[in-house]
Amino acid sequence: MNKFLSAQPIWQHNGIAIVRIIVGVFMLYHGWEVFSAEKMKVYFDWESFKGSIWLPYVGKATELVAGLLLTLGLFTRIGALLMVGTLAYIAFFVGHGKVWYEDQHPFLFVLLGLVFVFTGPGNWAIDNLLFKKK
Repeated sequence: MNKFLSAQPIWQHNGIAIVRIIVGVFMLYHGWEVFSAEKMKVYFDWESFKGSIWLPYVGKATELVAGLLLTLGLFTRIGALLMVGTLAYIAFFVGHGKVWYEDQHPFLFVLLGLVFVFTGPGNWAIDNLLFKKK
């Protein structure tokens, strides 16, 4: 009980990995819409995307790539930065920047992405194999 109430981390690297994988799967799910003409058509009607047929495709493709990188733990910080950039654009430019209410969902992904930028992938990541300390 003392360890649970202390300021010391508990299961830190595994916990970060679990959160990274779940967030990556969510991003994959959102990005997968790039393959559905029906779902993509909805975005073209949004005021923010009027006159820009390519911007929704770029956003969804970026979500897909970020999700894949995060899920695998491959180039995790790059995947996290892709997610941060894309979802910050959604929160502040597509949305109205009301991150405390209306645009919480994309902004929470921004914050989670920053966690992975600062902490790295945790355990169970390809990055750990590629960039092992010697």
